[in-house]
Amino acid sequence: MFFATGSGPTLRLADGFGRFVVSGGQLILLFIGFQIDDPRGWFFIAIGIAALSVFGWLGALQRWRTISDTPTSLVATAAQGYVELIGRGKPLDGLPLVSPLTGLPCLWYHYDVEVKDGEGKWKHDRSETSDASFIINDGTGECLVDPEGAEVLAIRKDVWIESDERYTQWLLLKDERIYVLGQFVTRSGIDLALDRNGDIKDLLAEWKRDNPQLLKRFDLDNDGQLSLKEWDLARSAARREVEARHRDARSSADLHMMHYPEDGRLYMISNMGPDRLARRYQWWAWGHLFVFFAGLAGASYSSRWIF
Repeated sequence: MFFATGSGPTLRLADGFGRFVVSGGQLILLFIGFQIDDPRGWFFIAIGIAALSVFGWLGALQRWRTISDTPTSLVATAAQGYVELIGRGKPLDGLPLVSPLTGLPCLWYHYDVEVKDGEGKWKHDRSETSDASFIINDGTGECLVDPEGAEVLAIRKDVWIESDERYTQWLLLKDERIYVLGQFVTRSGIDLALDRNGDIKDLLAEWKRDNPQLLKRFDLDNDGQLSLKEWDLARSAARREVEARHRDARSSADLHMMHYPEDGRLYMISNMGPDRLARRYQWWAWGHLFVFFAGLAGASYSSRWIF
């Protein structure tokens, strides 16, 4: 078995797809160009590469400017809306999230599994991305982070080979500094939409599943069944318990959340800081601009043999 741990971050979800379309499309065009080896074909391929670079440049520029221009807020004082937060990550209470491949506790994971075909080439077999929420704490408060729809850039990258399968996984780990850029909302207890009658019905159904305990509590004449009067007692008890739960919920502390912006703006999660992220996209923007002008130069050179 071969195992390696790297620090090369990866892009996931929306931005990962965009980079695949731009960079992958340019590689495909170059491959086609070498296959046809014709000046006319190279002219149109160079134009196509330049056009794809424009899309790549616009995407990288937009991310660079958004990250650079959004100041870091504190959970306790953040305004409702589009904000940037940085805090230590921790899982929700209860059963922790673990990587399916290694069993390592984490906040978020993505993995790819490839298999080797008869020609010795690696082919994609399966992949999975976690969608469990986690918490970040910046010292002023806690915020729940929903990763659904986010572009996740994770530094930790593990690669290993077992037999004819190659595994690659990216992780966000507990206690790492997590950067989140997205929609910040605060839900107070008063804003909770609670269904009193529905919750009473659900609680009674839960009690009925444990019939011996239900009879023990409300079968006053010990005849093995609940009369109408005894069932009214059970409903009254369920109503009091639900009302007590609702009072506790409404008096609880405010819940801060980060999620995908409703207006479709960039939603990003990473264990890199904003300065490093901004520099990363700055270099990507300059790189796409360079390829754009190289494509134009190639088209100009090819045109000499056509026109």
